[in-house]
Amino acid sequence: MTTLLEPLRRIAAYAVCADSDGRVLLVRASESSGTPGTWSLPGGAVDHGEDPNHTVVRETAAETGLSVAVSGLADVLADMRALPERGITIHTDRLIYRVAVRGGTLADRAGERPTDLARWYTLDEARELPLRSFTARALGLPASSADVVPDEAPEFPSFYAVPGPDGLHRAQRFAAYAVCTDPAGRVLLTRVSDGYPGAGCWHLPGGGTDYGEQPGAALIRELVEETGQTGRLVELLGVASHRDAASLGPEGYPIDWHGVRAFYRVVVDQPNPLTVADVGGSTCEARWFAREELGALPTHHLTEVTAEAVQAAQLA
Repeated sequence: MTTLLEPLRRIAAYAVCADSDGRVLLVRASESSGTPGTWSLPGGAVDHGEDPNHTVVRETAAETGLSVAVSGLADVLADMRALPERGITIHTDRLIYRVAVRGGTLADRAGERPTDLARWYTLDEARELPLRSFTARALGLPASSADVVPDEAPEFPSFYAVPGPDGLHRAQRFAAYAVCTDPAGRVLLTRVSDGYPGAGCWHLPGGGTDYGEQPGAALIRELVEETGQTGRLVELLGVASHRDAASLGPEGYPIDWHGVRAFYRVVVDQPNPLTVADVGGSTCEARWFAREELGALPTHHLTEVTAEAVQAAQLA
């Protein structure tokens, strides 16, 4: 039974790296890892406050000896895996980046690291390896059975802060947000409730994903809960990392927050009456803005993440 395992959660970043012959770079899990002998993309956990772009460069160098440059975001996905021998089950939000080699020499990293070999493989060769499930998906290969999947998603709090080395509570949170429009070109925003960071400001609809939940599915759920709208995912726009080292919210004490957010373009084909179902939560109002109205809003009336997303999507 995997339902009795202690749940953990983390955010990680990985590299899809191909050479001039079309081979992809893979690393093998060592005996000290939770899945020894399996192969995956190079990468690993995002440290608290670290930009995932930096994570994938750091981890690829540590696992392969190669220095890489990030060229773009390929995908964002989530998965659960059970490690019964360790008594845990892990939900990982994985950011998959396209990278190119800019230097270094391919080298194995024997020792106490979670990987011990690094190799270039053609896709046909990779197809025959015991691949981690997320790696097979990222490479467009048939699903692998290398991961043990829990029987069901365990209970896990959406808010989970732990004391950091400086004594301040810290929390790392993965969330998905929508740059959402309707057929008239209006943009959908939500207002932050009193008592929450950014209270009174307009924000993108969306929020933290649940344990075992894919980012896209979480976003569509949040859209219904916060605005009453049924949306359609169009594309992944990007990922942003933001650290607020002393955020004060309804918990009543300052928290060192590190948020990693995936942004999607979403279309509501047939707008419904705006409703906020999560009464008493972080959203108190939802509203459609014409683009000229949005452009006229002072920047301080928008949350930081909303101002950045609106500018990047050229909506105002």
